[in-house]
Amino acid sequence: MPNMDDIMKMAQGLQADMAKAQASLDGIEVEGAAGGGLVKVRATAKGRIIGVDIDPSLLNTADKDMLEDLIVAAFNDAKGKADAVGHAEMQKMTAGLPLPPGFKLPI
Repeated sequence: MPNMDDIMKMAQGLQADMAKAQASLDGIEVEGAAGGGLVKVRATAKGRIIGVDIDPSLLNTADKDMLEDLIVAAFNDAKGKADAVGHAEMQKMTAGLPLPPGFKLPI
């Protein structure tokens, strides 16, 4: 079992690694889509929205409700993918660390 000094050193190293991982998440892009790709949202793995692409065929005022629903769905799809990538990156970083079961690090 590691002693307290070893645990503190691991914690300090983990903190530095977490800061690097957080910074790198903003450089990883994911794309959410809805309506068969008619609405696309690009986001970083940290969840920052960086772009929206709407197919011109949807720019009819009669389809306003459907377009709004598709934008929401695309945002949610992008957010889900961003969360999954962020979680996977954190898993890579914490692999092998003696963390208690169920312990979750903030993303």
